[in-house]
Amino acid sequence: MYVKVVTCQAFIATSHLTRDLFRNIICFMKRDSRLSSVLHALLHMAEQDGPVTSETLALCLGTNPVVVRRTMGYLRQAGIVTSERGHSGGWRIHADLGSVTLRQLHEALGEPATFAIGNRNETPECLVEQTVNAALEGTFAEAEALLLKRFSEITLADLASDFARRHAALRHSRNQS
Repeated sequence: MYVKVVTCQAFIATSHLTRDLFRNIICFMKRDSRLSSVLHALLHMAEQDGPVTSETLALCLGTNPVVVRRTMGYLRQAGIVTSERGHSGGWRIHADLGSVTLRQLHEALGEPATFAIGNRNETPECLVEQTVNAALEGTFAEAEALLLKRFSEITLADLASDFARRHAALRHSRNQS
């Protein structure tokens, strides 16, 4: 679904959507959730003794196996996973969990845009627009550098450890009931 900005008011007026709901829909459409999906898949894979099929991962992620194969292909090219063909084939984590950072995964996915917000560039000769864009560009660059630095500090082992802790706490709370 694609709605041009100039038709947003007309779309909202002719539908039952509120302005906030419409804004959330547009924001959701622009989000790239591949990093989150890859992390989800890798944590499932880390819990398995053998290869995990694209079909199984697709069920875990609520997506199509073709999407899984395409996305995992980027990780294979980066040396993070391997794939095995055949009846007992599937995907395996190739790298040590402690050596794979979120930044490496972000890079393996082609470094998708970090922020969905951007500059207005309709009138580049406008001094106000130039001033605003300069301030925003600097701020975006600082925020992205900070985010990528943090991505470099978090490993798959960190996430696997956090998952294990949460899973143990859930089991414990269920046993107490």
